Amino acid sequence: MYVLACPCIRDPGLRARGITRESDLRAFEKALCRCRDCGIDVVLLPCPEMLFLGRDREPGTFLERLNTDDFFHLLDRLERDVEEIIRARGPPLCIVGVNSSPTCGVDTTYYGDDGKGPARRAGRGVFLARFSAIPAIDVTDFSRYRIYLAAPLFSAAERRYNVHLRDLLAAHFFSVFLPQEAGDDSSHRDEESQRRIFSRCCGEIARSDIVVAVIDGADADSGTSWEMGYAYARGIPVVALRTDFRRAGMHEHVNLMLEKSSRVVRNEEELLQVLKAPSVL
Repeated sequence: MYVLACPCIRDPGLRARGITRESDLRAFEKALCRCRDCGIDVVLLPCPEMLFLGRDREPGTFLERLNTDDFFHLLDRLERDVEEIIRARGPPLCIVGVNSSPTCGVDTTYYGDDGKGPARRAGRGVFLARFSAIPAIDVTDFSRYRIYLAAPLFSAAERRYNVHLRDLLAAHFFSVFLPQEAGDDSSHRDEESQRRIFSRCCGEIARSDIVVAVIDGADADSGTSWEMGYAYARGIPVVALRTDFRRAGMHEHVNLMLEKSSRVVRNEEELLQVLKAPSVL
């Protein structure tokens, strides 16, 4: 089990001069942490820009710096090298790319101004575009893998579903904190236990990259709603899973404030898509 990763994720010095921010470095490190935590091998792609222009280079678009026959010959050779890796190891889980890169962008690329669109446009960079059959995830999205699972946990059915959802997310290489496995599973709690559980859950939300919240029912669980609000106030993205077909009104499925502070999905398939989960082979 492995991912193909842009080499600058491990060696940011391969990037063009001056473009790497602290947020990029944090994303690179967390992406590598995800691979270590989940037992995923990292196989580095070659860096076409560095091989063609050198390590110490100014930023530029594809049209400005790379649109030459020599560069396309280099891409042909590098493509064959990558295909040899895939033949030897089997297909990867995904490619972890770096958005905006002229060669290794996933969702956006600095292609350049050709009079037909903006210099920075949607689509893969010219190197990753050669592997269109392989799913690609931007490193920032790939680095968001620590999930706090907020959900009601008061009945056996609720707890079983929470475990099912935790296992589903873990199978797609997410690290999941489930409150019911940290002692929040009984009404028989003294005041000290309540303080300990509250403190730990607040800390786990603060350390999470994403909160996934189950908001089924005629009204969303009050504790889950609080956890969603706390995450939103801290700037942590919230994805709300609502499989219940009942509606609260003409425009809301459950609650205006919850829906406007989260991305609501209707089923587990949509949840995995929004989380940009790596495919399971």
